[in-house]
Amino acid sequence: MSTTAEPEPTTAAAAQPPLSLARVDFADLYARHLCRHSQFGINVTHLAALFGVWFGVYGFLYALLPEWWLPAGLAAAYLLAVAPNLPLRVTLALAVFLAGFVAAVVYTPTLPLWAVWAYLLLVPVFYKLQAWSHKVFTTTSDMTEFDRKYPKGRALFWVLLFYEVPFLLNYLVFDRRRWAA
Repeated sequence: MSTTAEPEPTTAAAAQPPLSLARVDFADLYARHLCRHSQFGINVTHLAALFGVWFGVYGFLYALLPEWWLPAGLAAAYLLAVAPNLPLRVTLALAVFLAGFVAAVVYTPTLPLWAVWAYLLLVPVFYKLQAWSHKVFTTTSDMTEFDRKYPKGRALFWVLLFYEVPFLLNYLVFDRRRWAA
């Protein structure tokens, strides 16, 4: 048994618990989001692109099992997963967005079973639209501090994947003073 104590963390980032989907500082990650997404156009484009990516996945599943509860249940599970880390107003905006999204999936005519694979084509097409928007909307801010605090990796990938729509809705619905940027 060793009698030496473990060294204390020397930086603020080292003292923080690891990033996880269950514990997200929404305000801080939203500030990080604004470093690359401070322009109105990129936020609109990203929301449209994510709608398209999600529509491809949900549409594919709904075409295979055309029951309203499938997309509604998936959307509700997502909302329940992220809501504990969101401000109430963002949770409500996300609930309205998801209700509209589920209605779009359920009420858009479904492709015939032989063409269901076409839904999956929407995923790379809309993903490319999202990536392309960074070439058009190029305003960025220094992310050095955020890169130290949130190093790239699996945890950050999943957190950003789950929270990008709430970030976008927060910007578009509640942060209009930044639209001119």
